[in-house]
Amino acid sequence: MELDSNKVTVTASKEEIKAFLSDSNNLIHILPKNNISDFKSTVENCSFKVQGGFIISLIQDGGDDDNLFLKSGEKSPFPFKLTINLNESESSTEGYIHFDGEVNAFLKMMVAKPLGNLFNYMSTKLKEHFEK
Repeated sequence: MELDSNKVTVTASKEEIKAFLSDSNNLIHILPKNNISDFKSTVENCSFKVQGGFIISLIQDGGDDDNLFLKSGEKSPFPFKLTINLNESESSTEGYIHFDGEVNAFLKMMVAKPLGNLFNYMSTKLKEHFEK
């Protein structure tokens, strides 16, 4: 299953955004505080419980010039990869989150909408973080 968040334009350089997102401790700032609990993090990874009792763990998985990669950790309910796509212009950076997960048809019906909402929320919060 693949999903893309809405694209957002952030008034920051690609390097500033990558530096912020490369530290998993910062992910707490772009997650919906009302829908998660038990957030734990280091620079390399984080985990949190989402509504419904699932634990999601994310591990930093490198990047290239235009992308940052995260992958699921062992506590996640299914394997997935997140790619944060970044495209810098003169005074801003456009970006979105791409999700690629190994989700069966039954689970897809249950998680597609909540995951889409989560990634759109995270994109919007990232934009807001840099506009403070």
